[in-house]
Amino acid sequence: MKNSKLHFDEYYAEIYGQRWEKLRAALVEGDYKVLRPLFKESLNFKQVESLVPFIKGKSYQLEEEHYIMDPGSILAALALAPSENDHVLDMCAAPGGKSLVLLEFLTQGDGILWSNEISANRRQKLKAVIQQYVPKEVREKIFIKGKDGSKYGLSHKDYFDSILLDAPCSGERHLLKSPKELEKWSPKRTKKLAATQYSLLCSALLSVKAGGKIVYSTCSLSPLENDLVIKKLISKKAQHVKVITPEINSSLVEKTEYGYMVLPDKGHGAAYYYPHLFDVGLLIKKFK
Repeated sequence: MKNSKLHFDEYYAEIYGQRWEKLRAALVEGDYKVLRPLFKESLNFKQVESLVPFIKGKSYQLEEEHYIMDPGSILAALALAPSENDHVLDMCAAPGGKSLVLLEFLTQGDGILWSNEISANRRQKLKAVIQQYVPKEVREKIFIKGKDGSKYGLSHKDYFDSILLDAPCSGERHLLKSPKELEKWSPKRTKKLAATQYSLLCSALLSVKAGGKIVYSTCSLSPLENDLVIKKLISKKAQHVKVITPEINSSLVEKTEYGYMVLPDKGHGAAYYYPHLFDVGLLIKKFK
């Protein structure tokens, strides 16, 4: 963007054109969640569309059978699809839904999951989710960590088979629901976050073993935090990575240059999708 003083709506209207009005309305009005069944046969991409919608006020048997998630979060974890014996890192794990999905891939093998969250408050919520939803016999496979994700590349080089980086991001839906935060917004915010995301992604690249894989995702609508982060990685680390965009058989996603997007104006019945997952399925293969 040429004008660094663009208003929030002007900024995103330049990106999405006439579609921005519908996207904005969906962000404000929509809060589509689904009931994710726990520790049963893993879902595939297409099955995510048929999950039971969560309706506030309705009675569910949630504690042992379901966890409430947005569809994009599920797709991000499904895209990584670790092998049952993998050593997996969920680098920015709170509140924990994606870790639950990842853990299901590991229940039949010797794989383990490091579920990492640098924020102490969010880490406590993550622990509570694990305690509440993970069967005791499976908990020995998950380890809660509180490390700065950008440091893993130095302390655990070539250590993990698979890494999910659902990076801190703009979270435009939350901004629109918080007038004080929206008032403080400027294009510098998304630029700053993109720098943090790139740092985390470089750390993940150092931490993953040769031949391993990384999925990068955000809950941002800004291309600076999505495809352009990956474009920067390719331009600087081309000798170490190969970007593979697998086929995702789901009507929820739209193709981008390097991955996929789930946009909130794609309705499911009368609801809207929360735009959690961007560049989903972006598998970054590391080579020696």
